[in-house]
Amino acid sequence: MNRLLPHPGLSVLLVIMWIVMVNDLSFGTLFLGLVVGVSVPLFTAPWWLGRPKVRFALVPAYLGVVLWDIVVANFEVAAIILFKPNHALRPAWLTIPLELRTPEAITVFAGTISLTPGTLSSDISACGKYLLVHALHAPDPPAEVRKIKARYEARLMRIFV
Repeated sequence: MNRLLPHPGLSVLLVIMWIVMVNDLSFGTLFLGLVVGVSVPLFTAPWWLGRPKVRFALVPAYLGVVLWDIVVANFEVAAIILFKPNHALRPAWLTIPLELRTPEAITVFAGTISLTPGTLSSDISACGKYLLVHALHAPDPPAEVRKIKARYEARLMRIFV
């Protein structure tokens, strides 16, 4: 089964995206979606060497934390913009040391930071051990780094084995 579907998650995602793009749920659309969903991972499998194992059971809890943080951060940023005078704003560049090592996990980590209002992933060091993040308001930058690492990176380390 692993030879026919080397990346089952990608196959399912491709079928769903095919149906969404075609905007039709007929037998022909589903059949072509299955053809694309099976053939693309089969042809690209040789270039996916060393991919990390993912514990999919932990993903919903992580998504819940991220969605909650996005909602809360929207209100915090709105409050900062509406009620905090500009001279009281403390923007900062944060250098986050990475314990994550796989490109997939680092990408999810950087994307999560960028999705959360008030923070933006800017760059990764050439050695891949540091992530540069801009924070809109970080009066205590080391505390902000600890918060980001505890909130997101620790969970991602459990998801990406």
